[in-house]
Amino acid sequence: MTQIRTFLIGTALTAFAATAAVAQTAQPAAGMNGQAQVQMQGADVAPAAQGVQPVTPAPARLTASGSTDPLVQKRDANAQANAEYKASKKASKAELKQQQKAAKSQYNEQVHDAKINQKADKQAANNEMKMNMQGQAADQDNAADVKH
Repeated sequence: MTQIRTFLIGTALTAFAATAAVAQTAQPAAGMNGQAQVQMQGADVAPAAQGVQPVTPAPARLTASGSTDPLVQKRDANAQANAEYKASKKASKAELKQQQKAAKSQYNEQVHDAKINQKADKQAANNEMKMNMQGQAADQDNAADVKH
């Protein structure tokens, strides 16, 4: 049952793709109506139902001419505006991410430098304290030697 369903769905999709390709590329001749197209579609579907793949044209990028229907124009304008907004938002987000990365890098560098400076200051203070302690000890030793 599943194989039959899959086969039928595949056939329907093939027919749909063939119909879309014919509708986009073929213009009906004057005097032909929608029934002639339906008969052509049936001819395309029949080989697919027999297991023979119909010959499909190479995909081509076709653009439809602008519609005069105001609702279609509004829909197209909205779609274009949404696309521009999404692109702008994506660019802004990327720029913000780059700025945050640069700020974080700068902050980490400043913290690293501050730690180095703090360590150097602490070492200098310890050295100075040791020198003072040694100087006081030497003075006390000299004073003790003089008194004796």
